Amino acid sequence: MSENKFYTADIAGLKRDLPICPLNDKLSIAGFVMFGDVELTVHAAEKLLAKVPEFDYILTPEAKSIPLAYEMSRQSGKKYFVARKKDKIYMKNPVRVKVQSITTNGEQTLILDSVDGEQIRGKRIIIVDDVISTGESLKAVEQLAAAFDANVVAKTAVLAEGDAFNREDITVLGFLPLIEN
Repeated sequence: MSENKFYTADIAGLKRDLPICPLNDKLSIAGFVMFGDVELTVHAAEKLLAKVPEFDYILTPEAKSIPLAYEMSRQSGKKYFVARKKDKIYMKNPVRVKVQSITTNGEQTLILDSVDGEQIRGKRIIIVDDVISTGESLKAVEQLAAAFDANVVAKTAVLAEGDAFNREDITVLGFLPLIEN
């Protein structure tokens, strides 16, 4: 970490200076947002695809990981699905899972339309996210996949934060520290 309140992350050889953002009086994180960083998105997609086993579909929570899921879909030719945060009028019998994320105030809901769910039923799925920290969003997406008997063959993210980096059940490209204030 440098004096100017940035943390330099190494993302499989690509460096990015991330702003330090306070979560509360005792803890800060390095803010990682892929939106608009095409070079990083293409790089991360390529590197993650090289690390995952064979799969049929990509599943991602709605938000910052959508550009990554899109790029992984484009590079692999495999379709991606988004677990939405709100019901949409086109949804038929959606499945909902509650989640509490470290970077979002309050409880959220992730929703998968049954039409999408039936497409992933029994298929090999990779879950794609931008950052894994507490693992709560990841767990919620896993529950949605399980509701349709999908086989999660890999859980991936660009970065893992804090102790999540030591998890053996995820594939990531780099580390983010939890920073004590």
